[in-house]
Amino acid sequence: MNMSGKTVLITGSTDGVGRRVAERLAAAGASVLVHGRNEVRAETLVSRIRDTGGKAAFYLADFSSLDEVRTLADAIERDHDRLDILINNAGIGTSGGDAGRKTSRDGHELRFAVNYLAGFLLTRRLLSLLRAGSPARIVNVSSVGQQPIDFDDVMLTRGYSGVRAYCQSKLAQIIFTFDLAEELMGSGITVNCLHPATYMDTTMVRQAGVAPLSTVEQGADAILNLAMSDALDGRTGLYFDGLRPSRANAQAYDAAARSSLRTLSQSLTGMA
Repeated sequence: MNMSGKTVLITGSTDGVGRRVAERLAAAGASVLVHGRNEVRAETLVSRIRDTGGKAAFYLADFSSLDEVRTLADAIERDHDRLDILINNAGIGTSGGDAGRKTSRDGHELRFAVNYLAGFLLTRRLLSLLRAGSPARIVNVSSVGQQPIDFDDVMLTRGYSGVRAYCQSKLAQIIFTFDLAEELMGSGITVNCLHPATYMDTTMVRQAGVAPLSTVEQGADAILNLAMSDALDGRTGLYFDGLRPSRANAQAYDAAARSSLRTLSQSLTGMA
């Protein structure tokens, strides 16, 4: 697909699969909005894209702070009058430097905050720009690692594990995808999600002490399929495992769970 004239925001795009997606979209002609919290890596990527004739700009934000997410949304709204594709890719894994239960700056369990809640807030803040870019696409990068959300202890104050926190946050992304897709039906904005590839060769996987099983390029192929494929024009509310349509954890299809997560997310972010 020729992406000339398209504006794409990719969160968590200074490293790993997000970086590769940014490079490939820029090579296809898109104006790429790079997001991350490491300025050195970001500026290296932006310079590389520009040096090869592409268009890119960097936006700094730490997704462990909802105020920084709001500031990011403010900056995007200030600098752009439309957004054609939003790829919610930023996240933290099951272990590494963030092992053990930690909380965000707002006091929420860290993985739920970074992997899900920040994307929920950013997406809702940018819906007006996506409507201006209609037909537009939202792609939520989730995982095949999913566990049901315990709505009596969403922040996992009891019996915490990094794996449980990660898997719960990834299922929350999928539930949000399905809920938002239904809300935006007929608006010209599609919302889909995916597990890009299993144990890609990324910093997140290496920090978890896992031997990579797939490449970043394979993960980028899957993400770009949802972002660019003509075959997905107008198709929404889907979950993919790589390049194949698949089925998520049963809770993602539960209306009561969707309602509970929506209510909680609106309360925590102040976004209806």
